[in-house]
Amino acid sequence: MTPTGRPCRLIVCRGCCCGTAEKRPGVDHEGQLKRLSGLRDGAGRDVPVRTSTCLGPCFQANVVVVQPSAEGREGGGRPVWLGGFTEDRLIDDLDDWIRAGGPGTAPLPESLAERVTSKDAKKPKKDKKSKKAKKDKKAEKAKKGKAQKSRSAAARTDGAGEPPEGKSGRKSKNDKKKSKKDKKARKAAKGGEGPSGTRPPGRPDGKDGNDGEDGKQAGKSRKRRKAGGGGRTEKPAKRAKE
Repeated sequence: MTPTGRPCRLIVCRGCCCGTAEKRPGVDHEGQLKRLSGLRDGAGRDVPVRTSTCLGPCFQANVVVVQPSAEGREGGGRPVWLGGFTEDRLIDDLDDWIRAGGPGTAPLPESLAERVTSKDAKKPKKDKKSKKAKKDKKAEKAKKGKAQKSRSAAARTDGAGEPPEGKSGRKSKNDKKKSKKDKKARKAAKGGEGPSGTRPPGRPDGKDGNDGEDGKQAGKSRKRRKAGGGGRTEKPAKRAKE
């Protein structure tokens, strides 16, 4: 007996997420769509395929909806939503199921039963434990950053009151050198030495050259006085008035 009603039909999602390499990399999306478009049912009828820009549960891309045939709808069959439809083996299993009659006529293969979803499917929430761990990690990171800022601020404060390490040593060395130079200059001034430590021209003992000439003249005068009876005539003392 040849079926008179319409065959099973497919709605394949190809929009923002489904059928894109960005969402599902490493999948031959065009090749899979071509294979789905070539399916036939058990009566040899072509299975019509319609593409949709979005079917809803994007987190389960790729999404395919299998609508029952006229016979399957009479048997209570309803549209079956399949999510994560990215493997070639799933197309083989879908082909076998549709040939057997599809929804409302043949039992759903186990491999496809694992992919069943719905239009109103909600993205599963993350584990509370994982969420708490992520929150704690974020708080710990913020705490470390705050501590780092505090240490940097403290370092800047300490550096403002004291010269950087190394500069204080150079400054002390310069002061010491300057003090030594001043001390040497004072000593040179006190001992008749110039700032460079050289003696002024004159006698080797540091006395002025003029002093040496005066000494020679004084020696000659002393000799003349000695030869001439002293070289000095003393006035007789005045007699006391009687």
